[in-house]
Amino acid sequence: MAFTFSLPDARRIRSYFHRLPLFTRGLLVVLLVLYIASLFTPALNRWGALVPKEINLSTLYRLNTFPLLHKNLLHFLLNSIALVPLVERFESEHGTVVSFLLFSGPFGLLPGGIYTLLERYIFHLNGAAIGASVWVFLLLASESIKTYRTNPYFEIADLKIPTWVTPVAIILVINFLVPHTSLLGHLCGAVVGYLWGLGYIRFLAPHDKILRFIEGKLNLLGRLPHYVSVDQKTYGRYGVLPSTNEARVGPGRGALGAMNGIVESPTLASGGQRLGP
Repeated sequence: MAFTFSLPDARRIRSYFHRLPLFTRGLLVVLLVLYIASLFTPALNRWGALVPKEINLSTLYRLNTFPLLHKNLLHFLLNSIALVPLVERFESEHGTVVSFLLFSGPFGLLPGGIYTLLERYIFHLNGAAIGASVWVFLLLASESIKTYRTNPYFEIADLKIPTWVTPVAIILVINFLVPHTSLLGHLCGAVVGYLWGLGYIRFLAPHDKILRFIEGKLNLLGRLPHYVSVDQKTYGRYGVLPSTNEARVGPGRGALGAMNGIVESPTLASGGQRLGP
């Protein structure tokens, strides 16, 4: 029996990248530039990796730099392929400014800080972590809360499993199949994603009135191509209000929709450094 395989349509790929919003494009460029830079300057990864026992007031930058760096080409490609569609959806829902502020701040500081505290003071370990997979699982966890509101369970052999546990299941499978991945780092990213999806840390994003003022004064929508303004967002800060028949989890109201099944798989790491979060 002959098998035929069709190559991806280059025009559709070009069209997809052409439609990417501004922050998503910028983040992908930053990831690519830093990976190329690390090929010529291997010390870059050591400088930016999340190493719990090296975190102090002068090295807090590591909490924001570790998701931007990758160990090798396969690690970079897998993380980028998994991350871009998730960030695109997030930016379309929350806007370019909010996406930039969160990914350059709390979405690195919170999972990185939790990871550092647990490694250093609870488990007394010092596992270095690197890679954007922490953002992949953060966004997957947030998406799983949206999915739970519209489709609370899926059934396997008459067993009802909550849909919100999907990211945790993926994390466990990846940790079992791929050596040197950071189980704790991935879980820390997922915890922050659940908190965002449930609405407990939505206060970290600036209010829409502040965003409108900034956008109006700087004319960001007119000056920046592919910019997503506060009034162009898909659902707004808290998404579509659920009807009385919908299940609701926590105080946050996320946008309706289901995950597209994007799974990130870290690559093998050389030495003692773990890939991910």
